[in-house]
Amino acid sequence: MFKRQQRIGYLVLAVVLGHVILISAQVNVRQEGNFLQVVSFSALAGIEEIISFGTNAVGTAWSRYVSLRDAEEENAVLRESIDQLELELQQQNALARRARSLQRLLKLRNSVELLTLSAQVIAVDATPWFRTFTVDRGTGDGVRQDLAVIAPNGVVGRVVGTPGPRAAKVQLLIDRNAAAGAMIERTRSAGVVTGVDGQSLLRMDYVSNLEDVEIGDAVVTSGTDGIYPKGFVIGTVADVRRGDDLYKLILVAPVVKFENLEDVLIVLNDERFVQVEENE
Repeated sequence: MFKRQQRIGYLVLAVVLGHVILISAQVNVRQEGNFLQVVSFSALAGIEEIISFGTNAVGTAWSRYVSLRDAEEENAVLRESIDQLELELQQQNALARRARSLQRLLKLRNSVELLTLSAQVIAVDATPWFRTFTVDRGTGDGVRQDLAVIAPNGVVGRVVGTPGPRAAKVQLLIDRNAAAGAMIERTRSAGVVTGVDGQSLLRMDYVSNLEDVEIGDAVVTSGTDGIYPKGFVIGTVADVRRGDDLYKLILVAPVVKFENLEDVLIVLNDERFVQVEENE
C-alpha cells in the first residue's frame, strides 16, 4: 500500500515538472523569442563568430602572404636594377681610365722627338722568371725586334723575338734577362740595370763605391745599350750600400706600374738614339 502511494507521488511529481517545463517553454523572453529560440540563436551565433574569426584570420594571413610575395618581387626588380647600374658604372669608369691613359700617351708622344707607335696590351705572361706581355702591333705596323717600349711614366721594356704581322711580345725591364744602360740623373754616374728574380725591383750594377748615390735619386736611361733612347726615367734608388768589391749594391724601384699597363708607345725610328735635352 505504501509502495503504491509512493509510486503515485512520483507520478504526480513527474506531471508537475512536465507542466513547469511546458509553461517555461511558452514564456516569452527578450526580443519576443522563447527560451529554446534564444538557446538556439546563441549557439548559432557562437558558431558564426568562430567561423567569422577563422575566415578573418585566413584572409589576413593570405593578405600578408600576397604582400610578402609582392615585396620579394619588387626587391628582385630593384636588385636587378642596382646590378645593371653598377655594371654601367664600371663600364663608364673603365672608359674614363682608358681615356686618361690615352691622353697621357698622346702627351708623351707629342713631347718626344722620336717616331713612335701607340699599342695596346692584349695579353700578359708574367712568371717569377720571365715577365712579358703582348701588344696589338706587329710587322705590318713597322714593329721589329729590339725596339724600345715606353709609357708616360717611364721605360717599359723592349720588343723580343720575331713579331707577328699584328702582334709582338715585349720583355719588361723587370724580367731577369732584361738589361738597360742607366745612370744616376743627379751625378751622371753610369751603370747597368737588370731584373731581379721573383722581385719587382731592379738591380743597378757597375757603379763605383766612390760615386755619390743616395736613396731617392732618379735613375734614367743612358743610351749606351743601343736600345733605349737617352734620358727616359727608369726608377728611383730604393736602397744603396757599399759593396765588398769595387761596386755599390743598388736597388732601384721602377716608376712604371707594369701590372696596370694598358697602352704603350713603341719607338720606331732608326734615329732612336737621338739625344734628348738633358735637364740641368
